[in-house]
Amino acid sequence: MTRFYRKLPVLAAVSVITIAYTFAADTSLIEPNNLIVDRGLPRAQVDSQVTAARRYDTFWNTGDEALARAALAPNFIDKTLPTGRSQGVAGALAASRFMRLAIPDLRCEIEQMIVANDRVVTHLRFRGHFTGHFGQLQGQGQTVNFIATDIYRVADGRIAENWHIEDNLTLQQQLGRIAE
Repeated sequence: MTRFYRKLPVLAAVSVITIAYTFAADTSLIEPNNLIVDRGLPRAQVDSQVTAARRYDTFWNTGDEALARAALAPNFIDKTLPTGRSQGVAGALAASRFMRLAIPDLRCEIEQMIVANDRVVTHLRFRGHFTGHFGQLQGQGQTVNFIATDIYRVADGRIAENWHIEDNLTLQQQLGRIAE
């Protein structure tokens, strides 16, 4: 019995190292300011879902399309697809490119992330300056600051479905497309 207890600190250290390594692998991804997790979920499932969400949200922060491809399932479905946008991964990539034409310095912050069952809800804040083109409209350096909320269904470590809503009224006002 004493042999078991002598080995216990070593086992605990290995567990801590494994957990730290899991999080260290994706240190370049943006972190949620507030993370709320259903404690009944297995740790591996939480890690997988949080990583997929952080990859996709970091894609919106940086425009790095490799992150979107890593985060989204090949058969990804946008359940709230805007008119004119392609379905699937191609639609998300096109949307990011379009936003970055208008707001080249676009940044995204995860204000909060909630993980429950196979869902991850992210409350995002987007900031930047409208210095590019939005359709026929040329930016004059206006500050852009709006929110969005996404609900991701994660399967096999990748986002399979997404429901999202953006504060388009605020964005359109800040771009000067409609009066405040």
